[in-house]
Amino acid sequence: MSNLRDNRLSFNKNVQISSKSEKLSSHGGLILVREFLEKIQFNKLVKKNVHFEDKRKFFTHSKNTTFLQVLYQLISGYKSDSAANALRHDPVFKLILDEQEGSSQPTISRFFSESTEKNLDELNDLTQALIELFHESQATQEMVLDLDSTHSDTFGNQESTDYNAHYGTTGYHPLLAFDGLTGLFLGAKLRSGNQYTSKGVGSFVRDLLDSYKDRTTELNILVRGDSGFATPEVYELADDYSVQFVIRLKANTKLQTIAEHLITYGDDTNWEETEVQYFNIDYQAKSWKKPQRVVIKSTRDGLLFRHEFVTTNLSTVIRNDQVFKMYQNRGTMENFIKEIKSGLYFDKTDSSAFLTNAIRMTISGIAYDLIQLMKYLVFPKTEIKSLIDTIRFRFIKVASRLTHHARRVQIQFSCANVYDKEFETILQNLTYL
Repeated sequence: MSNLRDNRLSFNKNVQISSKSEKLSSHGGLILVREFLEKIQFNKLVKKNVHFEDKRKFFTHSKNTTFLQVLYQLISGYKSDSAANALRHDPVFKLILDEQEGSSQPTISRFFSESTEKNLDELNDLTQALIELFHESQATQEMVLDLDSTHSDTFGNQESTDYNAHYGTTGYHPLLAFDGLTGLFLGAKLRSGNQYTSKGVGSFVRDLLDSYKDRTTELNILVRGDSGFATPEVYELADDYSVQFVIRLKANTKLQTIAEHLITYGDDTNWEETEVQYFNIDYQAKSWKKPQRVVIKSTRDGLLFRHEFVTTNLSTVIRNDQVFKMYQNRGTMENFIKEIKSGLYFDKTDSSAFLTNAIRMTISGIAYDLIQLMKYLVFPKTEIKSLIDTIRFRFIKVASRLTHHARRVQIQFSCANVYDKEFETILQNLTYL
């Protein structure tokens, strides 16, 4: 907007609009995020785990500060780096970054382009540090390591992009892991678009399990995945690390034949009702080193049975129907992927370099975990299941006014804020964190 005289309103000539105030912000709720980062000593975690090499002799913003600004922008809902050109002047952004003004878009773009493979590994270490912080705060003893893959579209000639026949489009095919119990992002591995679902899953899962083996308290882990992850690598890792797994198997002629011989038809069968039968067998495919327990679920909706197969190393004390229920709970994984992609821009791939896109993806995962941690540790119980868009609307995109009084800065919010009570609850919970 240019000036006041150009912005008079027709319905009331006395009303004028201006965007020139340097004291107003629409991101007042970011102070909750900043206070939370202070309480969990996030800056110390960053300095301990991530070391951005900086060869610049003269600079205004350190790379750690730029990294924090990227996180704040993602949490606030800004996908494009260019949003920094306006947000760098936002009074709340300047306050939480403790800077005269934030980084501009070119600075952020250079931050990404200058990051290295070592930084990518360190960002993954930072992700695990956040997971460990949560486990310690909640005395966690169980975790479900959900595996899946997704697709990230690319546009143009980005490095290592390729066509994926399953999705019918060109892009990347990242591998992901979430905690099925809490929704926490555990890690991801960016891959070319033509990679098969389980490609690289062995090293990926091994790195995750290695990060949990030195815990002071025992952590019981269940690895869960669809048929794309039914590979000997996963079974052998489960043996090496003493963890359990529940993985769906693709139907084949041999398994179908076995299932058909196991089902029974009673004389009193009601053919109009759905019938489900469960069976337990020991089965060994040619590529497996040893037999595994396979649970069969046979469902009849008419005259014929439809068979589903799940392999597991869980004790037979766990009933067959319970094994299938454990697997079916994996459906929440799709919600986690949707949230991290649509809410934190995990699939943002507008950089030409493969490594840069991998780093963007990992930082989005860190931003996602920070919100998840806040929900569990300081949010009201009624808000734990809230999506990031809801959280932004209620607690982050809040209008505020900053006023300076000698050595004190006061942040003023509207007395008509609909979610003022919940906002205050979060602030109080932060006090006692």
